[in-house]
Amino acid sequence: MSKELPLSQTQILNKIYTIRGVQVMIDSDLAEIYEVPTARLNEQVKRNLERFPSDFMFQLTVGEWNDLKSQIEISSLTSQNATLEDNRGKHRKYLPFVFTEQGVASLSGVLKSETAAMVHVAIMRAFISMRKFLLDNASVFQRLNKVELKQFETEHKIEKILSALENKDSIPTQGVFFEGQVFDAYELASKIIRSAKHNIVLIDNFPDETTLTHLAKKKKGVRALLLTKTVSKQLTLDIQKANEQFDNFELRTFTKSHDRFLIIDRNEVYHLGASLKDLGRKWFAFSKMDKSSVDSILNSILELI
Repeated sequence: MSKELPLSQTQILNKIYTIRGVQVMIDSDLAEIYEVPTARLNEQVKRNLERFPSDFMFQLTVGEWNDLKSQIEISSLTSQNATLEDNRGKHRKYLPFVFTEQGVASLSGVLKSETAAMVHVAIMRAFISMRKFLLDNASVFQRLNKVELKQFETEHKIEKILSALENKDSIPTQGVFFEGQVFDAYELASKIIRSAKHNIVLIDNFPDETTLTHLAKKKKGVRALLLTKTVSKQLTLDIQKANEQFDNFELRTFTKSHDRFLIIDRNEVYHLGASLKDLGRKWFAFSKMDKSSVDSILNSILELI
């Protein structure tokens, strides 16, 4: 009387996995079906390595093994007959070897057990069933791949949108604006000015009403101090009119600086390569300076605030 297989045809089929684009079985699963210890199975393979080239058998990587363990655990949880034994190899000390259909055929030749021939036939039938299933459903898998690709592309687009939204109000630390980028430069200056919570100091030797229009974008209650080498009657009048509408504008004479600086909350210092009113008309660079490198500038200015 022929001996029964330890696993049914369906159970064997469920132990075939697709790894690196080929269908394979794990050494521990094969050992279970052949009713031999996994160590003995691998020992016999090592003694006959010439029968097992890399396209017949290969060892899994850590990532592949972790992914496969997840599949096995999910499969065990969804199985009505799941037992602790279903998670064979879960606590292995080494990465498992897997065998392709050709590798299993070679394996039956080196394992001499009572059920070897019968097991070999059953496994070959399982591989044939799997291959037929994949061929019959190729169009379905192709559509699923397209859906996954579209989902990936959609998720990528969403990430870009969210990233753009997160960076919408961020202020770059340095950059160059070219001739004609008037609005871009204007927008940058507005962002810096709006970021102030307490006070703004602008050092600019060539201000006019356009400069005050920029500074007027400050939050309510924020103090704006304009330092310039020459305080003209027109500029004084402009400040007066600005205070009538916006309040907290001050104007003082300051002759120590040639360059333009925009200081936010006594802490952030921006060096501007052009007067605030001329931003974007010609090439200019800007940069946010390290506070420690401009402490002397801040100390001199803080005396005026």
